[in-house]
Amino acid sequence: MLDKIVIANRGEIALRVLRACREMGIKTVAVHSTADTNLKHVLLADETVCIGPPQSADSYLNMPAIISAAEVTDATGIHPGYGFLSENADFAERVESSGFTFIGPKADAIRLMGDKVSAIKAMKAAGVPCVPGSDGPLGDDADENLRIARDIGYPVIIKASGGGGGRGMRVVHTEASLLSAITVTKAEARAAFGNDVVYMEKFLEKPRHVEVQLLADTHGNAIHLGERDCSMQRRHQKVIEEAPAPGITEEQRNEIGSRCVNACLEMGYRSAGTFEFLYEDGEFYFIEMNTRLQVEHPVTEMITGVDIVREQLRIASGEALSLKQEDVKINGHAIECRINAEDPKTFMPSPGLVTLWHAPGGPGIRMESHVYSGYKVPPYYDSMIGKLIAHGETRSAAFARMKNALAEIVIEGIKTNVALHQEIFQHAAFQAGGTDIHYLEKRLGLT
Repeated sequence: MLDKIVIANRGEIALRVLRACREMGIKTVAVHSTADTNLKHVLLADETVCIGPPQSADSYLNMPAIISAAEVTDATGIHPGYGFLSENADFAERVESSGFTFIGPKADAIRLMGDKVSAIKAMKAAGVPCVPGSDGPLGDDADENLRIARDIGYPVIIKASGGGGGRGMRVVHTEASLLSAITVTKAEARAAFGNDVVYMEKFLEKPRHVEVQLLADTHGNAIHLGERDCSMQRRHQKVIEEAPAPGITEEQRNEIGSRCVNACLEMGYRSAGTFEFLYEDGEFYFIEMNTRLQVEHPVTEMITGVDIVREQLRIASGEALSLKQEDVKINGHAIECRINAEDPKTFMPSPGLVTLWHAPGGPGIRMESHVYSGYKVPPYYDSMIGKLIAHGETRSAAFARMKNALAEIVIEGIKTNVALHQEIFQHAAFQAGGTDIHYLEKRLGLT
């Protein structure tokens, strides 16, 4: 078992990793910027190392500083959390070549899945259903690109191979605008990602966002932990997630889950990973794989009883998975609300001093947050300050508990999106389940 790890992240996920380590008797090193001296996990860690000024590029994205922190503290592994360097193949490679264990997938798997074209090719080879598309990068032959679009059928979407987070994509509804859309997307991709490779896919009109959670070890074992629905989102950012996904049958779950498991085995994947799909008219279409721990992993933990972070640490230590597929049982329903320090109407970040913090409680309620009364939310990082999770025997029971929890939570001194969550839980369409990825933006008048 790893005896000491560097937590190369901040906020709630850093605290989540620290808690798992403490349970397992693993010592922790908290690396932090000068702005994060008073973070909860920094105050609780066995050792701390300041790795730079507030800006992420000079601290949490500073590979040499993080590896140096592992060296000076005699750590044996590095956990990247999510965001920052968690899906940076070069970082994973540098960690391992420096003699430390990267608590995540191998660099080649991150690299393979980080390029959308190669990822889709690998998934098709493994039998994972994909969105109809160009089956590779678009060339400079205008006639060929027009032909591909006609074969797929309009509307189509042009996507940057190296894109993510909703950037580097453009929807095309007519043939007349196709070629200019390709040119513009290529230019944007070159500027944003240093990679102008683009590809084309069918644009699904009213899809849901459904993803499958996987775990794989280094002994040839892989399992899936069911699916999550993450369709409640705005500007490609998730707001609410739930598990299991409403309307997905056990047969569908087992079918898509087994295909994802097979894909993991074929590519020799290790650690936690998530296959993201668009789901429409009963069909799954692969869009990307997240080669890291997800923000929304708690809803899966709540319905399966599996501690995903703990499994990550065990896998990184060379141990086999603690359970087999037949051991995975879906129990009840769980919902997660992302609590952000932002204006609930304009979505502008709202950093500042939290004068009062009161977390909700009661049966089935879980609060993941690094915030406390007197904590100052810095302006330099993502605005998420916590995740509120509710679990119940049924979806309606989980809903009722979440409504109570949203009424109980108290955050003063800064603006938050709690009011937005309260509003969403009043929507009849959301209560019914199965809203598509465009629902919230339309409801808020953002489209």
